[in-house]
Order: sequence, then structure tokens, then C-alpha cells
Amino acid sequence: MSGIYIHIPFCKQACHYCDFHFSTNLKKKEEMVLALAKEIEMRKSEFQDEIVQTIYFGGGTPSILQIADLRFLIDEVYLNYKVVENPEITVEANPDDLTENRIIELSKNKVNRLSIGIQSFFEDDLKMMNRAHNVEEAKKCLEIATQYFDNISIDLIYGVPEMSNEKWLQDIETALSFDVPHISSYALTVEPKTALHSFIQKGIIPQPDDEVAQEHFHILVDKLSENGFIHYELSNFGKENYFSKNNSSYWLGKKYIGIGPSAHSYDGKNRGWNVSNNSLYIKSIQENKLPIEIEILTKTDRYNEYIMTGLRTIWGVSLERIEQEFGKTYLDYLNQQAAKFIEDHLLFVDDNILRTTKKGKFLSDGIASDLFLLNLE
Repeated sequence: MSGIYIHIPFCKQACHYCDFHFSTNLKKKEEMVLALAKEIEMRKSEFQDEIVQTIYFGGGTPSILQIADLRFLIDEVYLNYKVVENPEITVEANPDDLTENRIIELSKNKVNRLSIGIQSFFEDDLKMMNRAHNVEEAKKCLEIATQYFDNISIDLIYGVPEMSNEKWLQDIETALSFDVPHISSYALTVEPKTALHSFIQKGIIPQPDDEVAQEHFHILVDKLSENGFIHYELSNFGKENYFSKNNSSYWLGKKYIGIGPSAHSYDGKNRGWNVSNNSLYIKSIQENKLPIEIEILTKTDRYNEYIMTGLRTIWGVSLERIEQEFGKTYLDYLNQQAAKFIEDHLLFVDDNILRTTKKGKFLSDGIASDLFLLNLE
């Protein structure tokens, strides 16, 4: 099973923390939709032997498109690829786009999962992040969306400067009150060249505190566990049968095609990424050229990716797979590097699977980097 990711590179306004590829200039929106449809058709040969299980509209802000545009792009996937009978079709959406009419329209199409960018239920946080919606819109859209969609995920951000533990807990409890089956939650990260980075350098906004973020993370894990959520990936919590199939396929190393500017693709051996420029992307597609760069992954690259994704998930890192796929030298290296983390109760081995402990979960990316191999080839 494989997935199709479609990047919609437009937003109404720029969130201060965001470093994803997007434009607030919507003039090329119609040209972009046609280019996306053409890329979908141009790349069908890559999935001749694959069955598409998930279609995911990410961004940017996919909910900025008309329903007809989303339907057109979904139809193009069906026209050019083999698709399972009931694929997971997700649209990322912002609360300000999700009016009652819009939600009803979406529910009448093939879209069966919404990922809603709430981020916070507090006005001061939303203003600091420069989100396009307000708290009232966030709550209203969830009240309506839960009537028409069973499968809803919401995004929340923690580790926000000057956010107390009590305030963060209130955010989580508000989210839980809408009875959504999936929550994705991320620590506020300061990326270079973002407005947030500039504000921190100028002293307008305090630097986020890693210790506070770690406290917030543990509050989140405990509260969601109490409410029946399974912590299946570092930033993702789902109730039984509500894990994101799209995201899970990335972490489990399944193949996917990324459509649109800046979108990434993976075929098991190679990674590709499209040009991160809307005009260049459209021009290239119009000239029947794929604007993609390809990197052939070495065995060491694939080992490092498996360590990184495996440690972030409940599925962990299979020591048997390491030996079978990469060889005894890699397994010996992994065991040697993991020993100190096992001793510090940050990692453990159970049934020949290496996993993070509760204490080690928040640190999983850092631990993974210490388990990486620089080169064996």
C-alpha cells in the first residue's frame, strides 16, 4: 500500500513560526491546480504496481481551495492510479475556512478525514503565532465538524513562551471536550528566517524554554493516555482505529509520491523533492518536465532513517530487521551505541525491539542522532 501527498502552497497569511513552503499571493491558484493535476498524471508510471491507500492534502492551507478543486484533484488520482475501496482522504484545514456550508460540502465528497490547525484555544497565543482564526472560530468549527465527520485530527502547540502548565492543561481539556479521536501536538520550534526567530532576536518574544516544553509534553502524554488515546508516534495520539494511515506509512517506510512544489517522495531506495518555487514549478510542469531532484539513499542513509522513524513510534526498531537488512556490523554498532541509553533508562529492548521509555520519548530525536552511523560505505 502507498500514499499520494498533494502540497497546496498557499496561505491567507504567514504564521510567525512556519517554515513550510507557501505563498500568500493567490494569483497563480488556478494555474497551480492544473499543474498539480498534470503532475499526478505525469507520475502514474511510478505506481504501476502499487495500490494507493491514502490521499493527503497538506500545505500551506489546502482548505483555501474551492471544493471543486479538491474534487478535481481527487478524481485525477482515481483516474491515474489504482486506489483501495475506502482510502483515507485527509484535508488539512484552518478553522476560519470551515464554515458550516463548507464542512457540509466537504462531507458530501470523498474527503473522510479533517486535520484542523487549532494550535491554541487562547487568543493571546493565536495572536502571537499570527494565526488567521480566533478562538470562537476554532470552537465553532469543531462543534460543526464533529457532526459531519467521524475522523478528525486537531493540531495543538505547546512550549509557547510564558504558557503555564495550568494554561496548557486547559488547552488539552478544551480539545478533549470535542471528543475528537486524534490529536497531533508539537513543541513550538524556532526555525531560521521565520518571523518568530526575528522577534526572539529582537527581544520582542522570549525564547521558548526546553524544560517547560518537556513538562508540557509529559502533561500531554499523561492526560491523553487517561482519556483513551494511544501515543503511537512522538507527536501523534490516536484512539483505537484512528491512527493517521498517511503519517504511519511514512514512519513505516512505505512508498509515497509527493505532488506539488517542495513535496517529497520516497520509493524505498530513493528520495526526491520538488522545487520550492511556485512559478518555477508551474513553468516546468507546463513544459512537461518534472521539477524534481533525486537522492539515491545509501544503506547507511536507510539505516539512519529507520532508526529516526522507528524510535519515534510505538513500533520501535526491530533488531532482527537491522541484522537482516543491514548486516551484523550495523547491529553491533547499534547495540554498542544504545547501551548507555538503556543504562540511563531512556531506551529498553523487549521482544527484540528497541524502544524509548516514557522518560526517553521526548528525547527520541536526540537519542536517534547518537545511534546514527556516519558512513560504512
